[in-house]
Amino acid sequence: MAELDDIRSFIAVAETGGFGRAAQILGLSKSIVSRRVSKLEEELGARLLSRTTRGVSPTEAGIEFKARSERVLAELEEAREAVAQQAGGVAGRLRLSMPLTFGSRHVAPLLRELALAYPRLELDVHASDRLVDLIGERFDAAIRIGTLKDSSLVARRIAPVHASILGSPAYFARHGHPATPHDLARHECLLYTGSTEQEWTFRIGKRWVGIRPAGRLRSDSGETLLDWAEAGLGLVALPNFLASDAIRSGRVLHTLLDYPMPTQGLHVVRPPGAFVPGKVRVLIDLLVERFSGTPYWDPCQIAMQQRGISLEAPWDRDDEPRQTAEESEHQPA
Repeated sequence: MAELDDIRSFIAVAETGGFGRAAQILGLSKSIVSRRVSKLEEELGARLLSRTTRGVSPTEAGIEFKARSERVLAELEEAREAVAQQAGGVAGRLRLSMPLTFGSRHVAPLLRELALAYPRLELDVHASDRLVDLIGERFDAAIRIGTLKDSSLVARRIAPVHASILGSPAYFARHGHPATPHDLARHECLLYTGSTEQEWTFRIGKRWVGIRPAGRLRSDSGETLLDWAEAGLGLVALPNFLASDAIRSGRVLHTLLDYPMPTQGLHVVRPPGAFVPGKVRVLIDLLVERFSGTPYWDPCQIAMQQRGISLEAPWDRDDEPRQTAEESEHQPA
């Protein structure tokens, strides 16, 4: 009978199109993955993969075996989850992708709580702003900040994410505050290069207006831009969670509060399917518990609420999961 590890190795190779990429995802050597697949083919008496100089792809038999094997593995996972829940705990490995800065500052402490609460839960966390392929790279979930598109993936909205225009007290003392977004043309702006979107968008009256900032300093790092802003080198547009400590300490001040920027969202995205593994469910529940409502990391939004400034629309509190796509990142995360 085929070993489960051999089957998992075959599925990884079929999905990634290469033994090397599959080995990297599985945390194994390429030779071990190759031996496991060869052993599986020998046991089944059929060639499951077509190997060419261009790469590896499943044969017709491989496609059929992969589909049936995935169903078997999914049922096995559900059975393990059911037993674990009856035993009063969550077990297994949670493979999670999260944004670098937001994840390190706000998600990592929650993951520490999960590790302490569930001793049989394994955490494999990848902190990067790279947009991962959940299915191809076999992630259980991803935490993303951005605007969602339609796809087969399932997303749970956790909290709104707002951005603000920020500058140091010294900068404002020298140059003053812009009265409207159009005044930014007369200011030195610090530019984020980690996105294809180069405009800063504001709500002016009932319309959304894009302003293209100009400046001599650019970076794909939000932390670097914040450091430059604190040094008085210019104005910067940053998500409030990234600048929250600097705002509270007074190292930077917000401006143009009467002209809100678009609201994006904090989401948990998972592969399609009605079954939600317990390890993913406890993560989602904890994120909702800690981050829903007005996020604690957002002093700018608290200040706007105190001034009675409304957003472009009330935050949708619908808790039902929906089909979606991976987010496109539009601001440093």
